[in-house]
Amino acid sequence: MDLRRLAVTKPIYIYTPITRPLTCVTSTPTTTTNTSAALQLNPQQQPPPPLNLNDSDSSYNPNNNNNQSLLSRLSSILSKPSLDSSKCKQLLPLLHPPDFDRFFLALFPHVNPKTTLNFFYLASQSFNFHFTLRSYCILILLLLLSNHSSPARLLFIRLIDRKLPLFSPYNPAINHIQIATALADLNILFKGVPGVMGVNLLLHLYCTQFKNVSFTCAIDVFFTLADKGMFPSCKTCNSFLNSLVKANELQKTYQVFETLSRFVSLDVYLCTTMINAFCKGGRIQDAIALFYRMENLGISPNVVTYNNIIHGLCKSGRLNEALRIKQNMAKQGVQPSLITYSVLINGLIKLDKFEEANSVLKEMSDKGFVPNEVVYNTLIDGYCKMENIDEALRIRDDMLSKGMNPNSVTFNSLMQGFCRIGQMEHAEHLLEEMLSRGLSINLGAFSSVIRWLCLKSRFDSALHFTKEMLLRNLRPNDRLMTTLVGGLCMDGKISEAIELWFKLFKKGFAANTVTSNALIHGLCEAGKMQNAIRLLKEMLRRGLVFDRVSYNTLILGCFKEGKVEEAFRLKEEMFKQGIQPDIYTYNLLIHGISNTGKMEHAVKVWDECKRLGIVSNVYTYTIMIDGYCKVDKIEEGQNLFNELVTSKVELNAVVYNTLISAYCKNGNIMAAFKLRDDMKSKGISPTIATYSSLIHGMCNMDLHEDARQLLVEMRGLGLSPNVICYTALVGGYCRLGQMDKVGSFLQEMSSYNVQPNKITYTVMIDGYCKLGNMKEAAKLLGEMVKNGIVPDAVTYNAFTNGLCKEGRVDDAFKVCDHMASEGLSLDEITYTTLIHGWHQPSAFSNLE
Repeated sequence: MDLRRLAVTKPIYIYTPITRPLTCVTSTPTTTTNTSAALQLNPQQQPPPPLNLNDSDSSYNPNNNNNQSLLSRLSSILSKPSLDSSKCKQLLPLLHPPDFDRFFLALFPHVNPKTTLNFFYLASQSFNFHFTLRSYCILILLLLLSNHSSPARLLFIRLIDRKLPLFSPYNPAINHIQIATALADLNILFKGVPGVMGVNLLLHLYCTQFKNVSFTCAIDVFFTLADKGMFPSCKTCNSFLNSLVKANELQKTYQVFETLSRFVSLDVYLCTTMINAFCKGGRIQDAIALFYRMENLGISPNVVTYNNIIHGLCKSGRLNEALRIKQNMAKQGVQPSLITYSVLINGLIKLDKFEEANSVLKEMSDKGFVPNEVVYNTLIDGYCKMENIDEALRIRDDMLSKGMNPNSVTFNSLMQGFCRIGQMEHAEHLLEEMLSRGLSINLGAFSSVIRWLCLKSRFDSALHFTKEMLLRNLRPNDRLMTTLVGGLCMDGKISEAIELWFKLFKKGFAANTVTSNALIHGLCEAGKMQNAIRLLKEMLRRGLVFDRVSYNTLILGCFKEGKVEEAFRLKEEMFKQGIQPDIYTYNLLIHGISNTGKMEHAVKVWDECKRLGIVSNVYTYTIMIDGYCKVDKIEEGQNLFNELVTSKVELNAVVYNTLISAYCKNGNIMAAFKLRDDMKSKGISPTIATYSSLIHGMCNMDLHEDARQLLVEMRGLGLSPNVICYTALVGGYCRLGQMDKVGSFLQEMSSYNVQPNKITYTVMIDGYCKLGNMKEAAKLLGEMVKNGIVPDAVTYNAFTNGLCKEGRVDDAFKVCDHMASEGLSLDEITYTTLIHGWHQPSAFSNLE
């Protein structure tokens, strides 16, 4: 790992005496002026201090001349503005990690940050020197004190990820507790500020980049430090508590605050966060107690504090207390906000106190606040639940007069209101209006309207709204679907009923037995036996009597889940049950086993198929050919193809495309084109997949212009090139750095209404990055997101690599932070890119 991330050209004095009391730092006595002065970093060349370290083991002699000599030599290296590698090579073989640790601690105030970081890199990379955990922690604190948080952060990340080689003979697996303990011990030695800076960063990382561990590590770190009398800054404590509350880790929030309140001076932010946590967890009495405790502590609540306590009281139905606290706000010089009034109105409406709610609304307007959508929707929903639809519509009209458009919440409330009073025509019209506006519709609103339409035998309209439900991933209830499916069958709409059944299944909302029976009954009544059997296959998967179809379905499912042995066990069970497998069964078995690369087993299964007298079809041959091609036995695949040609089996485009793709991948373009010409001579039209393979193969051989001509040929055959074809060409020109031609392709794609996909954008971004044109790369990244295409780790890695090559390492770190916020994990490529970026001379110059 490259730790060389700093460029410091002159000495930096970064530790000054403490002139005011520290809060949220430590419970140990305050530092003295002498200690602070001693910790001033001064990398100027000066005689090293005499060794006299309390944590030295008993066998260590601090007055040993050899040790003093090593200390002097190390001091002369680390205090210089640049690293003398020749001196390092002479000194490192004489150092032992524990010795270096003691020397480093003694030299800490006098070393140069950049030189020290480079020393760590040289020692670990070139001499396989394993530093102790404490040495790394000292280095991190040194960097933080030097205002170089990025390399300090990366070091912490690598420590947490266990990617740094450490000297730890008794416990090779370093964990978060040991890191925290090391920082706490250093805090005692350094008397305060440096250790707290390290703790702040460590907790921040565990609450952001490593929050996937359910905050367990952050909690452990906090209590480990607390046990040693050390606490983060107040800002970090508040951020930590907020993170726990947002993650709904309320019990842990309470435990952390209980400890903080005993040792740390509370402020309005900590108290406000905890009041919110207590209210969220239903501990309203604790919230009230803390609220009044603030007054005793001399802490003035702000408007957010008041809003939190008022919201908690309203949620628990204690409206009178909430109103009293609101009245007390003004007396304390804190003016209610729009949120204050909104919370009170919502609480009053939920208790059906409409008169009081209107009084609050009037007061709110008198104070100059304009009600927002939340306030209006709260009132509308309350009146709809009381079946007072006229008042709800009046408020809706008032909302419109204020220039606010009703949203999905407004419409859903009104629609439910109309359903409550039986005005279903109005509800249907509202539902249509919501669909036309693209608004979100809740399940209850859909179900109420669909049920009413079924009762009125308006099955076409009911089916229309049901499909809209499925598009929004809303699951209709079973009773409603039974009614609709049965009604469609009775109305002679058999195909529509079948289509709905399979839509439900594909959506993962499989119809239950009652609904399926209704459809089977309808199919049988209409003489649609084939469709009835088709549906029965799906029902058999739910535990009904098995037949060949059900076994084939189960075998297919097993292979999709990678359960090869289970699939073959089912085949044997078919024989035991007297059910003869068919060619479809064996095609599934051959395909499943060939996907594992075990072609010798696939041949044995095919031989068994032949012995049973089951005639192979073109799909059997295609599966075998594809299997051989995947294991790079194209010759075997070609032999099977030749056998297929001489047989009486009708060929198709799929079998040709399989071989064409294989030849293109291994660079045999001539063979691929020969097959293309052969299929055309046999009257089999090439498909888009045929040309996609040919274009990709030609681009891999740098035959880009010839590949481009294939697009013209495709259109001549009535085929429209898709995004895969264009992406292959775009990628080829990007590799050549011919981005002007890439731009022309984008214009051509746009003219044919072919939209770039994630892969298209990624290869273009990578192309511009490799040319150093980060402006265009950033523009494409923004366009990609704007078009609703979410970048993945590959896209971001290409972009960060470009930034690092340009020396913009800080910007690369910002991109990584954005990746983490989007839930994308930083992989090894990301880390390697960042580390390599700090190698670049431009990275150091940017920091100077």
